[in-house]
Amino acid sequence: MERRTFLKNTVMISAGSLIVPGIVKGKLSASNVQIGIIGCGGRGTAVISTMSKNTSINIVAMADIFEDRLKAQHSVYNSLNTAKGLPEIKTSNMYQGSDAFEKLLNNKEVDAVLISSPCYTHPEFLEAALAAGKHVYCEKPVALDVAGVKRAEKAAKGITNKSVTIGFQIRHATPYVEMVKRIQSGDIGDIVNVQLYYLSSRNEKKPLVIGSTDDELKIRNHFHYRAMSGGILLDQGIHMLDVCNWALNDHPISAIGSGGRHLPDKFGDVWNHYQVIYKYPKNIHVTMQSTQSGNTFGDVCARFIGSKGIAEAHYSGGVFINGENKWDSGVVKDESNVTPQQQAAGIFLSSLQDSDINKGKSFINSIESGKYINEVSQAAASTYTAILGRQTAEKHKEISWDNMQATNEKLDAHLNLKQFDHKM
Repeated sequence: MERRTFLKNTVMISAGSLIVPGIVKGKLSASNVQIGIIGCGGRGTAVISTMSKNTSINIVAMADIFEDRLKAQHSVYNSLNTAKGLPEIKTSNMYQGSDAFEKLLNNKEVDAVLISSPCYTHPEFLEAALAAGKHVYCEKPVALDVAGVKRAEKAAKGITNKSVTIGFQIRHATPYVEMVKRIQSGDIGDIVNVQLYYLSSRNEKKPLVIGSTDDELKIRNHFHYRAMSGGILLDQGIHMLDVCNWALNDHPISAIGSGGRHLPDKFGDVWNHYQVIYKYPKNIHVTMQSTQSGNTFGDVCARFIGSKGIAEAHYSGGVFINGENKWDSGVVKDESNVTPQQQAAGIFLSSLQDSDINKGKSFINSIESGKYINEVSQAAASTYTAILGRQTAEKHKEISWDNMQATNEKLDAHLNLKQFDHKM
């Protein structure tokens, strides 16, 4: 998400009176970071809702290529504001069409922006937001191809006067933070092997609206298209690859893999299963399995096998260490054993329970405190890691990190976005 320069938390004391810049002349308090959202879909709405309920933001603008999404979420965002005594979003701050993001970024009211549009837009929108002087929270991945990651890296390089964060929220989930801390302090000894998997059900197809074009069908179903989402490794598997890079504090040297597409219909073109073996420094080998199949969600897990124990983290199924230095996060391993008393007491059923809350707080606190963060480099490494896995599987040969970057791969869906421009 991206945000504009916001008023500093300066307090002037004069003649016994307290004057806070921002409430003078009827303006909002300096404690309200004014944010705009680009991409008003389900994920963006979930993130900005959590952020609104747990931080001092004021949602002042919204942009989307589709009019129906703007209208559907307008009342949702307004209710978030009014719950805090803040004004509703002005209709003049609702932007629709191919240039909606530019109009929002040119709005002087906007301090920061949340980019939650499809990932094929991320490099361009991130670059434009930083050029406009906004603080940025951009959903993951950084991009869907090598050229896009390089573009984002270049745009964010050396940025120290703005916060730029990417939506790898697991790095802010309390159980994962503690597990990684223990891994890095040696609790499981020398890491021998890592097993990662993301076993998901298939994304539902969104039906074609009468009168819509092929481009609209693709945009509304972007996860089904390789040149728009990058595929399931970039969409889902990347979360576990990011956890691995984080825990090992490194990225892979090379990878070899396979995969394919086994689906009951011909809708879209993404592969629905990958199996990749990554080689990391210190001769650590990492296996990654990412699947999307059927209507049953499986499991998501990162398992680190060391000389003194095994650290294991599931979305639902616990986060713990077995071995010489046993530890348990307290996240329930088996929901079927939860008693009504535990349920009433608010026992943790998900390891991601506080991830979005903490991620949003981290971003807004960095703006308010002036201790800005720039996460693009680490996020780029995890995005490259997912791209490396996709490339080696598709090309059926081992590929090195350097060779992957040298491809300068660029995917293009050849969309005609101007067709969506019209007045609301």
